[in-house]
Amino acid sequence: MAVVPYKEQQSGKKEQVAEMFNSISKKYDFLNHFLSLGIDIIWRKKAISLLKKDRPKLILDIATGTGDFAIESLKLNPDKVIGVDISEGMLNMGREKLKKRQLDNKIELQLGDSEKLLFDDNKFDAAIVSFGVRNFEDLEKGLADMYRVLKPGGKTVILEFSRPSKFPFKNIYNFYFKAILPKIGRLVSKDKAAYTYLPESVQAFPDGERFLEILEKVGFKNTQCKALTFGVSSIYTGVK
Repeated sequence: MAVVPYKEQQSGKKEQVAEMFNSISKKYDFLNHFLSLGIDIIWRKKAISLLKKDRPKLILDIATGTGDFAIESLKLNPDKVIGVDISEGMLNMGREKLKKRQLDNKIELQLGDSEKLLFDDNKFDAAIVSFGVRNFEDLEKGLADMYRVLKPGGKTVILEFSRPSKFPFKNIYNFYFKAILPKIGRLVSKDKAAYTYLPESVQAFPDGERFLEILEKVGFKNTQCKALTFGVSSIYTGVK
């Protein structure tokens, strides 16, 4: 059974995730940086640096949220970045951010389903995702569609939470993630489910080698996994 934010509702994961992100969109950036102690910014920089030698000119940022990963990808000097997300609330926050920074001419944010991308085959030089794939309703379907829209030789870079496995960091992490983080998230965001869903969705996500197997199953080659910060998150890469 899929992990969902609002267990009492009958709607599917996709609808619930969109509702959740609409609910927390105004507090999302603050909570993201606060709850990770700002380390998420470093993780994004490391992930984008893996595309430096590829020099992608057209980049797709899937589950773009408020656009932080898309903004970071501008360091690669692309011609255009298109961000797609199912939450209009998150996209509106992202559009405001881009306007303030005068980046709306380089990054375009669109409402869209990550598992049914409205783009032609073989269109993008790179497809990137940060903390979004574990929210897919059908993980394999979403990754297969990502593969479809990439050009042959195009690269994906996926940043996602994973689970530390070594003592004592594993124990410290589990306590923070399950006992502290949901309480702070609930207090600030006013959404009771959102930050309980976060650790549950990470726990259910097939991280490490299991995720690489799914990437390979949908067609990606040269897949690699790089663990960050004692395994709290991981960067996955693959080539079409």
